[in-house]
Amino acid sequence: MPALSELEPQALSLSEKERAQLATTLLRSLPSSFTEDEEDEGLAEALRREAEGERDPAAFLTQDEFEKRVSVWMGR
Repeated sequence: MPALSELEPQALSLSEKERAQLATTLLRSLPSSFTEDEEDEGLAEALRREAEGERDPAAFLTQDEFEKRVSVWMGR
């Protein structure tokens, strides 16, 4: 099995989409108690939102929509 020091540079050389897929796979491989731990509420929320987006991609904003809303909110 390759060492983490060998895998990390390879993982970082992947495209953004591939890194996101790998991160999702790795997070899902962790025990559920890890994602439900009170100290890891942020991770649990991220996984919940990811699942929501997989069920309904329209639930999320595109980058352009996000930037427009931030600009409006900031008064630009």
